[in-house]
Amino acid sequence: MKVRSLPNDPGPAGWNCLLPAPSPAQVLTGSETADWLVVGGGFAGLAAVRRLSQLHPSDRIVLLEARRIAEGPAGRNSGFMIDLPHDLASADYGGAIAEDKAQTHANRAAIRFAEQMAQDFDLPAEAFVQSGKINAAATEKGHDHNRDYAAHLAQMDEPCRLLGAGDMARITGTQYYQSGLFTPGTAMIQPAMFVRGIAGALASERVRILENSPVIALDRDGDWVATTPKGRVTAPRVILAVNGHANSFGYFPKRLMHVFTYASMTRALSQDEDRVLGGEATWNMTPADPMGTTVRRVAGLGGSRIIIRNRFTYDPAMVVSDRRIAHVAKDHRRAFAARFPMLKEVEFDYSWGGRLCLSWNNVAAFGEVAPQLYAACCQNGLGTAKGTLNGMLAAEMASGIASELLSAQLATAAPKRVPPSPFDWIGATARLKYSEYIAGREM
Repeated sequence: MKVRSLPNDPGPAGWNCLLPAPSPAQVLTGSETADWLVVGGGFAGLAAVRRLSQLHPSDRIVLLEARRIAEGPAGRNSGFMIDLPHDLASADYGGAIAEDKAQTHANRAAIRFAEQMAQDFDLPAEAFVQSGKINAAATEKGHDHNRDYAAHLAQMDEPCRLLGAGDMARITGTQYYQSGLFTPGTAMIQPAMFVRGIAGALASERVRILENSPVIALDRDGDWVATTPKGRVTAPRVILAVNGHANSFGYFPKRLMHVFTYASMTRALSQDEDRVLGGEATWNMTPADPMGTTVRRVAGLGGSRIIIRNRFTYDPAMVVSDRRIAHVAKDHRRAFAARFPMLKEVEFDYSWGGRLCLSWNNVAAFGEVAPQLYAACCQNGLGTAKGTLNGMLAAEMASGIASELLSAQLATAAPKRVPPSPFDWIGATARLKYSEYIAGREM
């Protein structure tokens, strides 16, 4: 099969821009053979390589990444590795109790796996820290969402703590928020630092991490043969960890929804600006309304900065323009100014877009899609946790390793068909715009 399109990632990957320049890319040239081929160097692909290297310590593994590690969606992520239910299509992230407990169990397995990688590979503390997060409410409606979610978590026997307006001001330095809901299980990552660190540690004589090597054709001739612009890899078993680009490879047609979300990162705050803002040096907030604004304050390599993430657009072609990025950055500026009027002179250093893949029924595109070709795709807006989980489980499935988590994953339904074009675009765009409108000050 010929791959129909290659990744498009608009704007600079801000997290990656804070890091030192990487070593020159190792690019696939010529022909290679391997025991395992993994396509995609994000959370799913790297987790798959790590698990394969544990299960098959003498096997040769090749990972092909279309761009540089951390330049794609993994390095554009907001960095929340969330353990609890986080359904972006719901009013308050929650669903049925039994399903949410199962989802939490699976997410925590992924977080433990990521934490173990961070420890095994001696990543900097900034790359991965289990600090928890806050659901921040700027309106009475948002506060109601938080109370409903707190009641839902109580039914799940999950700890949480409601925060008042004074608590929120003390933490953030701004009077913008009415309340918050703290949950302790979320791990926060510097996404570019994390994936670059994992990839660098995995690379060895038997694990080849090859970048700037997009797969342009994938064919089966006894074994699988992946062709790139400058070479080819032959392997009996392949794990496809390309999220929404599974469609570009011809899999899950008409069953995946392609969405972009957007973020902007300020320049480093000066000491005076830090002092004027006040609050804690780092904090992490998702919005009480899923369509609202995610905000992080970070302090580490790159200095003290604030990251704003909001807006969703439905883009079936998986392409957006630089003009779109510039337009959305104005929305980020308005959200930033409303929350931090004391920092009106602080400009954004970086604005970017990142691809999400969703399914109509909030399930993964997972499993053996052709003989010895395994998909670990469609993370439904939770790329850090779900990607890690699906990569782990795909490696185990391909290796014939049974587990409770794998059985649960295989028992889920397949992604449902989405409405035909143009009704999918019309419906999704109208739903997103309306949801953003009614989010109000949560945006």
